[in-house]
This record gives sequence, C-alpha cells and structure tokens, in this order.
Amino acid sequence: MSDITAQLQEDLKSAMRAKDVVALNALRALKTALTNAAIEKGGLGSTLEPAEIVAIVRKQVKQRHESLAQYAANERPELAAIEQAEITVLQRYLPAALSAEELDELITAAIAETGATSKADLGKVIKLAQEKAAGRADGKTLSQAVMKRLG
Repeated sequence: MSDITAQLQEDLKSAMRAKDVVALNALRALKTALTNAAIEKGGLGSTLEPAEIVAIVRKQVKQRHESLAQYAANERPELAAIEQAEITVLQRYLPAALSAEELDELITAAIAETGATSKADLGKVIKLAQEKAAGRADGKTLSQAVMKRLG
C-alpha cells in the first residue's frame, strides 16, 4: 500500500469520526476511482504507481472544477460551495505545484533535450515535460507554457 493510499484510509476514518460529509464523499469517490484503476490495471490486488495515483487525483479535481463551473453558471452557489470544499480535500493528495520559475526551467530543459525549434515539435516537448514534472503541473498549464515558448 502506498503512502497516499494509507493516508487516504486514515483520512476516511477521521472524516467518519468527525461526521464530515463533504470530505467523506470526496474521499470515498477517490478511493473508488483508485480501486477501479487498480482493477483495470491487473486485478483487485494490483497496486498503482505513485504517478498513476496522482493522475487519478488530478482527474477527480478536474471533474469537480467542471462541476463547479456548471453550478456557478446555473446560479447554484450551494452546490458550487460543496464542489469547492471537495476540491480542497482532494488537493491534499497532490504534490506541491511547480512555481513559475521551476516550470520555465523544466520547459527550457525539455526543449533543449528534444532539440525542438517549432510548433511541429510540440508533442515531443510536452510529453517530456510531463514526465519531468511528475504530476507537479497540470497538463493544460504545461501545454500552454510550451506553446508560448515554441510559438
């Protein structure tokens, strides 16, 4: 069991004891997503790599951001507040995000390593930058920064 999975179990217990419904719902959804991914990978007993776990947490956060936008657009502030609270709970499981300077250095290194000179090399640079970021930057931010540099 990874550190994140163990922490998730402890946080679930704490949320149950505290009767924190919002945290409990977010953590149960995350646990279900992790279990489903493990089953897809190789059966119920298989373990996920830390990078896979981070990707799943990012996906859960992204889903809640999308729901938050929908609720805000449809003037449902009470539901938007719940989604925002769940995002806060889930973000505890993500590694610290890269600073703007660190992201810039990472992209510079990826461009140099791939020898990219134009937008035609965009895919190679983004792929390498995502590997180097190891889940500390979301794909959208990363790709926008790379496009700016190669543009």
